[in-house]
Amino acid sequence: MSNGDDDPADASEEVDAADDGGDAGESAETAAPTLPDDATEESLTEYLDEIADRLEAAETEADLDDVEALLDDAETGIAEADLPEPDEDDEDADDPRGDLEDRVAELRDGVADARGPYGEDVVDAIETAAETVGDTEWTAAGHEDVATAAESFVDAAADAIDDALDAADEDPEALLDDAPDEGDAAAPPVDQIVAALDAVAAAVADADLDADDDADDIAALLTATDDLEAGLDDAEEWDDLETHEQLRAQGYYDVLGHYKDFPVEWAALKEHEARGNVDMILLALDSLQSDFMERHCLEAFERMGKRGKTDASVEEILGRAEKRDQPAIRILGKMAAEEATDTLVEYVPEDSNPQLQKVVFKSLGEIGAAEAVQPLADRLDPDGDDDELVRPHAARALGLIGDTRAVDPLADALEAHPSDDVRAAAGWALRQIGTREALEAVAEYADEHSFVVSTEGEKAREALDDGAEPAPTA
Repeated sequence: MSNGDDDPADASEEVDAADDGGDAGESAETAAPTLPDDATEESLTEYLDEIADRLEAAETEADLDDVEALLDDAETGIAEADLPEPDEDDEDADDPRGDLEDRVAELRDGVADARGPYGEDVVDAIETAAETVGDTEWTAAGHEDVATAAESFVDAAADAIDDALDAADEDPEALLDDAPDEGDAAAPPVDQIVAALDAVAAAVADADLDADDDADDIAALLTATDDLEAGLDDAEEWDDLETHEQLRAQGYYDVLGHYKDFPVEWAALKEHEARGNVDMILLALDSLQSDFMERHCLEAFERMGKRGKTDASVEEILGRAEKRDQPAIRILGKMAAEEATDTLVEYVPEDSNPQLQKVVFKSLGEIGAAEAVQPLADRLDPDGDDDELVRPHAARALGLIGDTRAVDPLADALEAHPSDDVRAAAGWALRQIGTREALEAVAEYADEHSFVVSTEGEKAREALDDGAEPAPTA
């Protein structure tokens, strides 16, 4: 006789119960935790423990969205819970609410860390690499390594998003294959490397990669960008080289023979000056940060004068002159750099700095700056604020410019200025202008009691006897 345990009906019920229990257990594991009513510190802690478990098990962005929603509920529960407040007089007192809020913040950081990576992260990494390529000055070897790193990156990107690259407006592989000359094995120019990287970045953006569905492609692209960044880090920059290595790489020392002065940089500088190698002098001025070499570079430009004038040298020297650097202002005069006129004219009225004025006046004269005639003529006024020793320099500058508009103010200074030095300088300036009107104005003072003035008058009279050109009519 069978007992109840052996009853097939009972056995069937047990199986059903087991099945039901299994479903119930699985449901309990996956069901979202519920925020308890009248939450306590203990129940809220348990609630956050359950959220932490769900965060650890999260596999998709949707899972993480659910965790974020639960944390929102937790924050509300903590805010509404009747929790003990810490003793304000006891710095070591427990603060249940603060501890729970810190736990929520920690879990939110965990959600942020678990999200992604996204296609936007790949685009940002590529754009950063492209900016590094474009903004860095590479050595020749470094340029080659950058091109190699970019080519490897483009190949890896093609494996991950081949269709998107095929649809791109620009073909990054074609850009990197474009050497400067047909059949040239040299690396493509930096701007083409940057364009290739930008093309990949645009293709990644257009691919609209999903963090879940395209996770493998995103991971592959990020690995490729990491390799690209490592390649750029390893590539040689000019800043990685010592100054003498940079100069050697750019041929600065190539002009030296077996016998050289010390230091060798100075010896090379003198040779570059003799050969008129303006770019090499500028290179030394920029690279060799010693007062000794800076002085000798500037002196080289001053000796070279017009021979040292190029767009680059004028830009460099004018930049210094704009800081009221007197050696630079002298050089601009020797170069006859008309580009400096506007800057130098601004300094003409600076009567508080007579040394600067003297240098400026002479340079404007050497440049032949017609725009400076009136400002310089104003400096001849005996009632002005200018230093008495400056006015002869203004007169001489007018003579160097040679503009006939200066004849009248110079003649007035010659006639009435109380300083014989100014009068003699005005006479000299009128002789440089050299028209009959100017010479006649000076010749009147050939018998002047002042030796320096009469000397100018005698020279003007001799010039008239030799047949001076008549003054041009207005």
